[in-house]
This record gives sequence, C-alpha cells and structure tokens, in this order.
Amino acid sequence: MNEPTLKKAMDTLEFLSQDQEARRLHEERQKYLHDEASMIEWATEKGMQKGLEKGRTEEKNTIARNMLAMGLEISVIAKASGLSEKDVKLLKRGL
Repeated sequence: MNEPTLKKAMDTLEFLSQDQEARRLHEERQKYLHDEASMIEWATEKGMQKGLEKGRTEEKNTIARNMLAMGLEISVIAKASGLSEKDVKLLKRGL
C-alpha cells in the first residue's frame, strides 16, 4: 500500500474517533482552507485577465506607433490598430 493512501486512511480514522467539538473545529478549518483556495484561484484568474488586457493594449499602441513612424494617416492607423483616432493622436504627441 502506498504511503499517501495509508496516511489518508489514518487521518480519516483519527477524525472519526474525535469528539463532536473536535470534528466541528476540523470541519471549520477544512471550510476555511477551501474558501482560501477559492479566493486565490479567483484572484489569479482576475490577475491573468488584467495582464492579457494590458498586453493587448500595449500591442495596439506599438502597432500604432510603428504606423505613425511610417507616416500613415491617423484614420488608417485607428482602423488597423483598433484604437480610437483620439488615442492615436495622443500617441502621435508622445513621439
């Protein structure tokens, strides 16, 4: 028998042999750990989404800057990059 399975069986036996208050405390602890893991997972997903959005915005800005350097019209750059004409004009000022 492998050790993780044996450990799990021993933990279960210990849990079942505890009194009602000890079991309640154990269950509260397990719920807390589960909730904490869920919050971490949610925060990780949220952070990844923000990172992807930021990367897309930076890519659009880079494309627009390159097109500005090529001397293309602002309306063409806006269509090609997905930025608004206002955003392209702001990038042009920053060059």
